[in-house]
Amino acid sequence: MSKVKVTGHASGTGVFTVTAPNTSTDRTITLPDATGTLLNSDGDGSSLTGLSSTLAGLTDATVSASDPAADTNPSATGHLWINKTSGESYICTTATTDSNVWTNIGGGADDINPQITVDFLVVAGGGGGGGYCGGGGGAGGYRNSYSSEASGGGGSSETALTLTASTVYTITIGAGGAANGNGAVSTISGSDITDVTSTGGGKGAGGGGAAAGTAGGSGGGATNASNAAGTANQGYEGGEGTLSGAQGGGGGGGAGGVGLDGPAGAGGNGGNGLASSITGSSITRGGGGGGGDGAGSTAGIGGTGGGGDGGSSSACTIGTANTGGGAGGGGYPSTGACAAGSGVVILRMTTTQYTGTTSGSPTVTTDGADTILVYNASGTYTA
Repeated sequence: MSKVKVTGHASGTGVFTVTAPNTSTDRTITLPDATGTLLNSDGDGSSLTGLSSTLAGLTDATVSASDPAADTNPSATGHLWINKTSGESYICTTATTDSNVWTNIGGGADDINPQITVDFLVVAGGGGGGGYCGGGGGAGGYRNSYSSEASGGGGSSETALTLTASTVYTITIGAGGAANGNGAVSTISGSDITDVTSTGGGKGAGGGGAAAGTAGGSGGGATNASNAAGTANQGYEGGEGTLSGAQGGGGGGGAGGVGLDGPAGAGGNGGNGLASSITGSSITRGGGGGGGDGAGSTAGIGGTGGGGDGGSSSACTIGTANTGGGAGGGGYPSTGACAAGSGVVILRMTTTQYTGTTSGSPTVTTDGADTILVYNASGTYTA
């Protein structure tokens, strides 16, 4: 075992024995002298190794003529980055491969965050049915960005959202309309995006005379009146009803088709919904409610995708929850109207960009390289 002699400067001395595995001879190291200079046994520090003379030489610091980017991958958080041209400085506060967050600690205010691409399906609450031979409720508005799939009302696929890391996005699920009531909107909102809002389905008209349904995401069915419009790129119009003979209600519009007119004494069928594979399986949503029957025999059938059937001698059917399905119209003599189905919001992103930070208890699944969040109730997602 070798010995290393350590001596202090003029204010005092001390000798300490330590292991020196890399040398076979005793060495003398002088601690900082009165000027604070570290010397070796040669007195000039020339043989000291492993010391960096520049900031750029440190393993956890970078000096560059440009800023870092989200895909600038440090070894760990806490890495310092200095832009020697602009004077801006950054610390890596989230280290995720190709999705890093660099927080500005210089004079500027702009942090560097990864841009996260997220596909969506947003369906509003459906419209309630009208009572007493009434029209079917329209489906909730249907907006879709996934895989070139169509939006409602013949609309094309929308552009996916671009979210910013560490930003909280609010998900609102629209309630289905009560009997004789309109559906509520569903939304995705955030401080750095244009909100994605789908319109609630229009309610079906009540029977007993000529009445129009209400416009909405998809329009509600009428009773011997003009069609109620759907919202562009969200849903179709409702059907007309009849007053000739026994009264019948028109079908509510659907995301994928118009509500049908009620033939004399019968209810019109609800418009069909649209299928989407955003969750990994093809599921149809956004069906309109069937119109009620005035003769006690033939009620309208609810559209595919959660639309409720119209009533005849039996009661109408409610819209299916979390499909935006419109409710069936009331029949005769069963005059009661029905409530509609609530909406849904679905997000899909690559699993490498999924943070796992949510509220509202969405259902989380995976499909290949992607993670899917299904919100059946309101909540949040933090990118």
